[in-house]
Amino acid sequence: MNQYEYPLKDAQFLINEVLSFSSSDVASASDLSQELSDAILEEAARFGGSVLAPLNPDGDKNGAKLTAHGVEQTPGFKEAYQQFSENGWSSLAGPVEFEGQGLPHLISTAVNEVWQASSMAFALCPLLTQGAIEALVTHADDALKTTYLAKMVSGEWTATMNLTEPDAGSDLAAIKSRELPEGD
Repeated sequence: MNQYEYPLKDAQFLINEVLSFSSSDVASASDLSQELSDAILEEAARFGGSVLAPLNPDGDKNGAKLTAHGVEQTPGFKEAYQQFSENGWSSLAGPVEFEGQGLPHLISTAVNEVWQASSMAFALCPLLTQGAIEALVTHADDALKTTYLAKMVSGEWTATMNLTEPDAGSDLAAIKSRELPEGD
């Protein structure tokens, strides 16, 4: 059985009561109301349970494959990502100046928990993209920001993380390198 139900009431209690949403910096720093915050979490919970969680069995049985014609995608992931982007989930915490919604990280963190708990295989793409967006916002020059941010915030483009080590390639379990102090 592949049923996932986000603990919505627990998340809302944490945000609204424990973190005191109405008196927090989150409420005063944005136009976000408690009612809108609750509605965002409710819709995220619905999307996670009805769209993302059902991807897991097919993903486990029919993962992406390299064929003579290129990469054959896992069934359903492309369509789920398209729906994810079209519904504005990729732009939730994105900077307003790059077409994002500019919502507080408190809300995007709760929403990201839904994606990661319902389908980590799916959630890695938005997670890595958010990391790249944050890196660009913090460290990139204006030319790079102009080139990449609006397309990444909208979900049109995504980011990835590529790791490689001598003698290990991308198999991090095979890493043999180690750090040695050199006096500097």
